Amino acid sequence: MPRMLRIAGLAKRFGRRPILDGLDLELAAGEYVAIVGESGAGKSTLLNLIAGLDVPDAGGIEIGGEVLSQLDEDARTRLRRTKVGFVFQAFHILPHLTVAQNVELPLVLLGVAPAERAARTQELLAAVGLGERGDSWPRELSGGELQRVALARALVHRPALVLADEPTGNLDPETADGVLRLLARTIKERGATGILVTHSPHAASTADRVLRLERGRLSETARPTADARRPTHTA
Repeated sequence: MPRMLRIAGLAKRFGRRPILDGLDLELAAGEYVAIVGESGAGKSTLLNLIAGLDVPDAGGIEIGGEVLSQLDEDARTRLRRTKVGFVFQAFHILPHLTVAQNVELPLVLLGVAPAERAARTQELLAAVGLGERGDSWPRELSGGELQRVALARALVHRPALVLADEPTGNLDPETADGVLRLLARTIKERGATGILVTHSPHAASTADRVLRLERGRLSETARPTADARRPTHTA
């Protein structure tokens, strides 16, 4: 499989504190990995660097053959819009837009024609089990439904790289299971590369393999069993 992501010697400090220290990572198209680690280990920082939302102190990131350090801000924005899908824990659904309008927003920004926008939006809403909720307002949806909207929005432009930052942290266990299965299945069906950042061994078990971020670097670790430390919190 072709290489989708290459990270070499990545370093990032906050003040005098090193967060990432010579981190390396290579992922091929179709790979789905989970990154685990203690709070403050730098997991979200790593995702923000990969997405071009932050700039490393040293090292390089290459996505689909494009080197982030060689791109200006406009070019990094275009790269995010075309190749990257980001799923956040906090949903970031816009309350003044309907569910369908939220999902189609990436396509609007890409200048996709209205008819194709509508078709792809409906396809993704159906895929996440919200095919009849396109005209609903976000305030009418549950937390689990809002996270599925966020997932549909992250995938509607068919990104080659999907980044998920604690996407089920605010959900009850049953809803979280559904979102995790949907995320893994969709990444595989679309041949995308996926990175799931999580503190949950249960969530990590849905990925193909698991990496631990510790002392600024990644190392392979055992993949938890599917029922390992299932989440017990509620939304």
